[in-house]
Amino acid sequence: MNPPIHILLSAVLALGAAPAALAAEKGDTLPDCRLTAAGDNSLFKLKQFEGKVLYVDFWASWCGPCAKSFPFLNQLDHDYRERGLQIIGVNLDEQVADAESFLAKYPASFKIAADTNQQCALDFGVKAMPSSYLVDRKGHIRHIHLGFRAGEAEELKVLVEQLLAEH
Repeated sequence: MNPPIHILLSAVLALGAAPAALAAEKGDTLPDCRLTAAGDNSLFKLKQFEGKVLYVDFWASWCGPCAKSFPFLNQLDHDYRERGLQIIGVNLDEQVADAESFLAKYPASFKIAADTNQQCALDFGVKAMPSSYLVDRKGHIRHIHLGFRAGEAEELKVLVEQLLAEH
C-alpha cells in the first residue's frame, strides 16, 4: 500500500463537508488537468478530448475494485471507441513500478495516464477508488460514479450509450 496516496485520499474525504467548489460535480465543466501519458511520457490536457464522450477513471494499484473494473473498461473501449468514446485511466500511484505491475496483471486497451502531482485528483475531488466521471461532448460532467461492483456495469454502459447518442 502507498501511505501518501491514502493520506491524500483521507484529506480529500475530510474535505467532503467543505464548499462544493473544491470538487467537480455533476453539471460542472471538466477540469483541464495536465496528465502524463503512460508509455511515452508525453503531456496532454483533458480538454483536448472535447467533442468526444470522455470516461475519466481514477485508479491505483492497491485498489481491489479497480482491478475488477478494468475488464469492463476494456469492453467499453472495444465497443464504443469508434462511436466517440475516449476512456482515460488516471493512475494515482506514486511509484511507476506499482502501476506497471498492476497493468501487467490487468492490461488496459484504453489510454492510461499518470497524475504525478495528484493535482487532477484534487481538481476532481476524488473521494473513492475508483472514481469515474462521464463527460459529454461539450465538456460537462454528466455522471459521477464512486467505486465499482460488477452489477453496476450495465447501468454505466447505458449512461455511456445515452451520451454517445447525443450530438
